[in-house]
Amino acid sequence: MSKKNLFDLDGKVALVTGASRGIGESVARLLAENGAHVIVSSRKIDGCEAVASSIRESGGSAEAVACHIGEMEQLDSIWRHIREKHGRLDILVNNAATNPYFGKIEDTDLGAFQKTVDVNIRGYFFMCAEAAKLMKAEGTAGTIVNVASVNGVTPGLMQGIYSITKAAVISMTRAYARELGPDNIRVNALLPGLTDTKFASALTTNDSVRERAMEHIPMHRMADPDEMAGTVLYLVSDASSYTTGTCVNVDGGYLTV
Repeated sequence: MSKKNLFDLDGKVALVTGASRGIGESVARLLAENGAHVIVSSRKIDGCEAVASSIRESGGSAEAVACHIGEMEQLDSIWRHIREKHGRLDILVNNAATNPYFGKIEDTDLGAFQKTVDVNIRGYFFMCAEAAKLMKAEGTAGTIVNVASVNGVTPGLMQGIYSITKAAVISMTRAYARELGPDNIRVNALLPGLTDTKFASALTTNDSVRERAMEHIPMHRMADPDEMAGTVLYLVSDASSYTTGTCVNVDGGYLTV
């Protein structure tokens, strides 16, 4: 008798935000490779379509839908699309985020503060809420993964408001997990360490900042985005069927120092 593939996502519908590049793109590709139909989403449709087309050319199933999760009208629009086209959602990966300000915390201006909060807290919160409503309505045993950050545990230098919002994502994950557990909806978080992405370029391209970071990473290197995707696959698959409210550090040992 053949054993069940715990990582099989065949027939699942997955939404991955911030999926036009970096960690989100790697996640979208891996979920598709394991059988999911992936809705590739980010602010700009061209980037989404490039990733979705590449997935389809590789034999996977994907579509592109633009959405800026910091804009409530766009957030509402993507959920209308999902309800009308698919009528269900099995997997949500909240990965889209913003970090517009790098500098002293006391010099954070209101615009940067508001933008960071709108995307990283409000956007994540209502994406989770809408996913939960749809999963409950369809009786789906759903999974949600929020991409937080090690900065949510140990605040990053010159990244005050970003770190604060990522701490909120960690708390949000636990709150949703506690309330949605009885509905068989699991909610977990990925906490990436320093990863070589365009999003992290303020850190990775600054020699002094990068070298200082390496001193606190036992593996003495940055992560590749693909190194984050496997943890997300685990968290959205049956391999983690009794795992909820957990925050998984994928940081090269950063939080052990």
